[in-house]
Amino acid sequence: MFGKITREKEIIKLVDNAIDKCIEQGLLEIKKEDVPQIRVEVPREEKFGDFSVNTAMQLAKAARCNPRIIAENIIKNIDTKNSYVKDISIAGAGFINFTLDNKWLYDELKKVINLKDKYGKIIEENPKKVNVEYVSANPTGPLHIGNARGGAIGDVISNILTWAGCEVTKEFYLNDAGNQIIKFGESLESRYLQELGKDVTFPEDGYKGEDITELAKSYIEENGDKLLNVSEEERQHDLVEYSLDKNVSNMVNDLKDYGIDYDVFFSERTLHNSGAIDDVISKMKNDGSVYKKEGALWFKGTEYGLEKDEVLIRQNGVPTYYAADIAYHYDKLVKRNFDYAINVWGADHHGHVARLKKAMVALGVNEDRLDVILMQLVHLVKNNEALRMSKRKGNIYTLSDLVGEVGKDAARFVFNYNKPNTHMDFDLDLAIKQSSDNPVFYVQYAHARICSIIRNIGKEVKAENLELLNKKEEINLLKVISNFSDEILKASNDLDPSKITKYAMDLAGSFHSFYNAHRVIVDDEDLMNARLALVTATRNVLKNTLDILGVSALEKM
Repeated sequence: MFGKITREKEIIKLVDNAIDKCIEQGLLEIKKEDVPQIRVEVPREEKFGDFSVNTAMQLAKAARCNPRIIAENIIKNIDTKNSYVKDISIAGAGFINFTLDNKWLYDELKKVINLKDKYGKIIEENPKKVNVEYVSANPTGPLHIGNARGGAIGDVISNILTWAGCEVTKEFYLNDAGNQIIKFGESLESRYLQELGKDVTFPEDGYKGEDITELAKSYIEENGDKLLNVSEEERQHDLVEYSLDKNVSNMVNDLKDYGIDYDVFFSERTLHNSGAIDDVISKMKNDGSVYKKEGALWFKGTEYGLEKDEVLIRQNGVPTYYAADIAYHYDKLVKRNFDYAINVWGADHHGHVARLKKAMVALGVNEDRLDVILMQLVHLVKNNEALRMSKRKGNIYTLSDLVGEVGKDAARFVFNYNKPNTHMDFDLDLAIKQSSDNPVFYVQYAHARICSIIRNIGKEVKAENLELLNKKEEINLLKVISNFSDEILKASNDLDPSKITKYAMDLAGSFHSFYNAHRVIVDDEDLMNARLALVTATRNVLKNTLDILGVSALEKM
């Protein structure tokens, strides 16, 4: 979606040019437009080189030719002048393997030293405008553990896309309208009257959390019983406005403590009050994608591939949440003209994805401009036992609780350790453990250890005599460092923040392997300077990686 991989792009260009020559020479009887996309992989075993392509095997059937013969002809036509390619070989049924000269690693190391915190950032002349919406919790209570995971995922994806050269807007959609606000008002009213000594029954499906009682008490402390003798409508309205202001303020503060700052808070109410929903409905009417039945207005979902039609306007004239969501995404993709809109939702919203995409199609918007990341449930584990929580019973573990117990660094790292679509157990004990078993400690300790080495040497870094870095552990560390930009682009294309946490672990692990095998401070000054450059580059890239993750790059531990 957002770009090709840098190092892989060079390999793709070499192979693509060679295929053109093969076609011109009659060595490959196939039309250029029938050539499949060239895919570059990193071989699992070192003996197969640095990069590999299976293009010859992909071409074999259409070209009616043995894949090894195709591979041989491609290799003959690859021009390696002015490239880092040292060797090209064929393996198996027709894999083309590329081995690069170590000079590319040394040149890359020099870039890391010179660019520092800018290394790995992609600069695009015409950057894609991307809106990333995440958390977007109901403002009826505190942020819970699901919001915590969504916040970590969405924020890191935003950072990844920024590094990949996109112009990113981080957005929170405030659900301050609809049935949940009605229920919120009824719950607040009940607790308010109870606190004033009135015998009232709490709504059966009301919000039972202690936070509702605390909001009622807070209102009474500031305003007394001024709402006691007003209408139910006025009482609920005032309690809701007061409590929303409190809750939203608390959410903003909790998110800041979690390392999240938004560019935009978008209120659902504005869609209703501004006429945005009416405008979208009017457009859908004009386009013939809606119809009336039984007093309600329906979207012709089945005509767009959905299993059933969907209600947009209820019989009582009130828009559904679906209608508001359509207007909201039309606002993003048309009125504000973002190239892409990315949402992070809980997996329980999976059925809503197709509905929203098809509504965009009905409005003339390419559905591929909307992407939804569905995240699975989180189970908290403490003392090897799952913590039991229930929002219905008012027993929840909040984002604030989590940050207070394990810190923002551990929380953000752990939440992004696995792909968003996987169920996860969050081990609260492991997250604060100071050992290599704890992934965030493992990575932060690597950074702190490097900082200590650099402080002890106390010399200016000179990227010279880098050819002395030729030991297995040194070359491996250089390769991992050089993969940084590629990993950013892979993560951006897949919208997968776990690629960055895995990269951080890989980089830290490669450094630890190097450090355990070789001394940095040695008698040979040229070698010491080269290794100082190596560990400095490692620190720079590790810090950049942690910055993307929103995790502190500690200099001392």
